[in-house]
Amino acid sequence: MKNEKLIEKYDKQAKMYENNRANQKLARWRNKIIKSTYGKVLEVGIGAGANFPYYDRDNVEVTGVDFSSEMIKSAKRTAAQLQVKAEFIQADIDELVLEDNSFDCIVSTLSLCSYPDPIVTLNKFNHWCRKDGIILLMEHGLSSNSFLSFGQKMIDPLHKKISGCHCNRNINEIVRNSNLQVDHIERYWSDIIYLIWAKPVRL
Repeated sequence: MKNEKLIEKYDKQAKMYENNRANQKLARWRNKIIKSTYGKVLEVGIGAGANFPYYDRDNVEVTGVDFSSEMIKSAKRTAAQLQVKAEFIQADIDELVLEDNSFDCIVSTLSLCSYPDPIVTLNKFNHWCRKDGIILLMEHGLSSNSFLSFGQKMIDPLHKKISGCHCNRNINEIVRNSNLQVDHIERYWSDIIYLIWAKPVRL
């Protein structure tokens, strides 16, 4: 598996992710996006399982993917505690191979920031999601506020070095340049947080 140093960075952050699961600022946005899920769900960048409290456990089966073994361990514990039906794959999203049309829903929350080519990743979602399915994104990115966006661009190299993710990505542009069809988008927190409901497009 590639990205050993990045994986090690996220392994070390697993406890912090556990502590942040109850973040109330993010909880309402997680709930808003996750309540749209149903059936077979692929959640990429599962982290410590922060979305599990918001799944309808009677109506979903979750496949969680993460390249960090420590994150997977934490997510497994969370799923067991909340009785969410889930299985887990430890894999780098860039190396993950799944059958086309495998999932009713694909979920990514706060994970596009860490992928080397997020457009390629979204196009993978486009294939893995069933044609009548839904792709749900809760991401952070570049603010529309010029002062804040300037600061995000300035601190991005240090932010990437410390946390392993970018804080200056233009999520609108990334999604627009992918093969997804956006049905609805909401932005919060000075337009830093994006909630996106999208559909796959068969080319």
